[in-house]
Amino acid sequence: MGFTSYMDTALEEARAAAARGEVPVGAVIVRGGAVIARAGNRTRELSDPTAHAEVLALRAACAAAGSERIEGADLYVTLEPCPMCAAAISFARVARLYYGAADPKSGGVAQGARVFAQPQCHHAPEVYDGIGADASAELLRRFFAERRLSP
Repeated sequence: MGFTSYMDTALEEARAAAARGEVPVGAVIVRGGAVIARAGNRTRELSDPTAHAEVLALRAACAAAGSERIEGADLYVTLEPCPMCAAAISFARVARLYYGAADPKSGGVAQGARVFAQPQCHHAPEVYDGIGADASAELLRRFFAERRLSP
């Protein structure tokens, strides 16, 4: 059985988030070869600072599973999760995290807080970075460049 990446689906969610005026981050959760949740950022739309793509996808996946844990699930996200999202990923017992672009400013996995490396972290997923990194980073660059040009 070969590896199938769902980063293209996460990028679709990121593009949809950008179209809504949200920071273009998308997340997809897969278990047993099936997409069980997908989301893009909705912090502005919902006036909710926790409405990051990862958190929204985790909420949907856990609701569908009827559990606060989704063991055996894979999470694909276009940007390195922030510390809040990394903690939620740990709490949900996600098996594998695949992310695209690194986030030197706000990342919580390989940058900054490095949540999974802390002794307080009860579960650390397998982490694979750089999946679709160029496309993810370009989407973010374009989004913020357009915002800087707007009056």
